[in-house]
Amino acid sequence: MRLRFAPSPTGALHIGGARTALFNWLLARQSGGSLLLRIEDTDIERSSAENVEQILDALSWLEIQFDEGPVMQSSRRGRHVEVLRRLLSEGRAYHCTATAAEVAAYKREHGQERGFRGVESAEGAVRLRVSDSGKTVVNDLIRGPTRFAHVHLDDPVIARADGSVLYNFAVAVDDLDAAITHVVRGEDHLPNTPKQLLVLEALGAEPPIYAHLPLLHGPDGRKLSKRHGAASVQDLRDAGYLPEAVRNYLALLGWGSGSEETILSTEQLITRFDITRVSRNPARFDPVKMRWMNGVYIRSAAVDALAEAILKHLDSIDGEAAAAVRADPRRFAKAVAISQEKLHTLADFWPLAGFLFLRRPTDPKASRRWLDADGRLRLAETRHRLEDIGQFDEQAVRHALEGLVLELGCRPGEVYQPLRVAIAGVTVSPGIFESVALLGREETLKRVDAALEASLSAST
Repeated sequence: MRLRFAPSPTGALHIGGARTALFNWLLARQSGGSLLLRIEDTDIERSSAENVEQILDALSWLEIQFDEGPVMQSSRRGRHVEVLRRLLSEGRAYHCTATAAEVAAYKREHGQERGFRGVESAEGAVRLRVSDSGKTVVNDLIRGPTRFAHVHLDDPVIARADGSVLYNFAVAVDDLDAAITHVVRGEDHLPNTPKQLLVLEALGAEPPIYAHLPLLHGPDGRKLSKRHGAASVQDLRDAGYLPEAVRNYLALLGWGSGSEETILSTEQLITRFDITRVSRNPARFDPVKMRWMNGVYIRSAAVDALAEAILKHLDSIDGEAAAAVRADPRRFAKAVAISQEKLHTLADFWPLAGFLFLRRPTDPKASRRWLDADGRLRLAETRHRLEDIGQFDEQAVRHALEGLVLELGCRPGEVYQPLRVAIAGVTVSPGIFESVALLGREETLKRVDAALEASLSAST
């Protein structure tokens, strides 16, 4: 197989585009074929170098490798003009002076019963000549055959009056020259396919095999967009997702592996992927399920690899946090280890465990709930027990706090939560024994004293 992924650089790489790239990559790797990256920048007004960089960055982050490219479609203008002249000289295309208003008037009169045939002239835009008889059939691997009767098709415009070619013409020529055997893309391209097939037919070329993927919808059944949360690959990266988890989740959007398994390695995806098992129906992107899946990957990661990923994420979003963890790599490694089971994304780490590196203000609601008069009494007693510990490690902290719970005859949370609020400022943290031991005796006692003083002042 020879495949291509051909995004337009008119914005960031959408999640749907990322899935298309992934499916092409899986097919290329499975078949032992090759994958070309082509940047379709014929939309000069909306395309930009910045968007190209965003797309390349997103594909790199997803770890989708290409065998060739990127090839800029605009760099092939000379070849496009050469083929255009050939079709004109062979009478398969012609210049047309019909205006947009004239075409609109024709459509109002004839509707869909007959396609527009242009007004031939010595100049003007260039249209491809379409016969009134026959039909073009798109034999789609997912949707099956779709037939387009020629009588209903317009003579498509393939070049502007200034000689610059249009998208459907450029794509057909580029696919032909690159010897593309399979085109896997979104179903929003299906209306373009008969036009591209007509160009290839006019050139006497064998067309590639097509597969049009169903579009992605949000949980509400509407087309996936920013209102559903993450809409681009960069959104997912910035939200703290792992590329291997994203690949796994995107692969399952609209495709069934044939088993009940949902966690599939990249190697398993390559082995099992089958384009004919892709559903025709729109696939629903579920942020909740994706967050769950990412959590599975995080919890199965090696601690050192996870720490590296978290640090890289902090570098990109919070310089102060990154500097704080770099200043104490030993504590950082331990903080990752005791936090791992509670993380769903890389972004969860700092809100959960940042207190181990920087002191935070106490949440007023948490203070009112857990540092009332009774809570302060239990916290003061907790302080004494912690101060009296000999070797200040997790086992000793656990022994002291569990002993205090038994002695007071209270629920564990009535001892642990006031302490957690005192050291972390919030009611959620990694395990309290591990957190206290990692924070250390001196810093723990300082924070307990500060919390007791602040809550007492607030109550008077």
